[in-house]
Amino acid sequence: MSVALEGNILVTGTSRGIGLELVRQLAQKSGGGAHIYACCREPEGAGGQALRQLSAQHPGKISIIKLDVADEQSISAAVEAVKKKVGASGLNLLINNAAINKPASPASLLSTGKKDMMEVFETNVAGPFLLTKMLHPLLQSAAKSCSAAEGMSCRRAAVINVSTLLSSIEKCPETFAMAQMYPYRTSKAALNMLTSCQAENFRADNILVAAVHPGWVRTDMGGEQAPLTTEDSVLGMIRVLSTLSSKHSGKLLDWEGNSIPW
Repeated sequence: MSVALEGNILVTGTSRGIGLELVRQLAQKSGGGAHIYACCREPEGAGGQALRQLSAQHPGKISIIKLDVADEQSISAAVEAVKKKVGASGLNLLINNAAINKPASPASLLSTGKKDMMEVFETNVAGPFLLTKMLHPLLQSAAKSCSAAEGMSCRRAAVINVSTLLSSIEKCPETFAMAQMYPYRTSKAALNMLTSCQAENFRADNILVAAVHPGWVRTDMGGEQAPLTTEDSVLGMIRVLSTLSSKHSGKLLDWEGNSIPW
């Protein structure tokens, strides 16, 4: 059973690619009571132009928030800004989309150094960890505002971590040759464990936590050879998000709703 996504929705990494398309489709497909908090590192710069234009097309529905998930002070400031806006209604949906890949693909063993590993982990793992931790009280508020009979859903209170098929340890022998990407793969495997841990931690609060693989998408990271457009990927992701329930908490799914092994 699907539910329309509603309420306060926060998305990270929204200046381009999948993040920008998530904001676009959420603004179009969510109900009139929904509000999207679109976070990116440089909202006032040239990189934020497309996001600013999108916000102007949906007056009153999109708030642009400055956020660098690799900077703890930036995370704290963004959380405070969101807290002032949402008030007692809390946060219904957090989508941790922001991520980096270093060094440039294929990011082989020989080309990867300690600095690459640490920078990727800081953005792809520590960032979502801290942001979710700081936003937990707002997610709790949203979850409590629903009736006791209503189960877990992305409409009530949920955290969605954007992961990847490349994070699957079981699937590594099948996927390694196409993209070695040592820092990216290992960081997303760590994000999967974070997803599983927070799913258990937040279960008592009726907050759903899941990871979603958006597919191989034509973005700056995915490359021009990728088979999926951002539009089709996000369309599938939103369909999946609208059907999630307690049985999906702690799981890794793809953009079509198929389960991916750890």
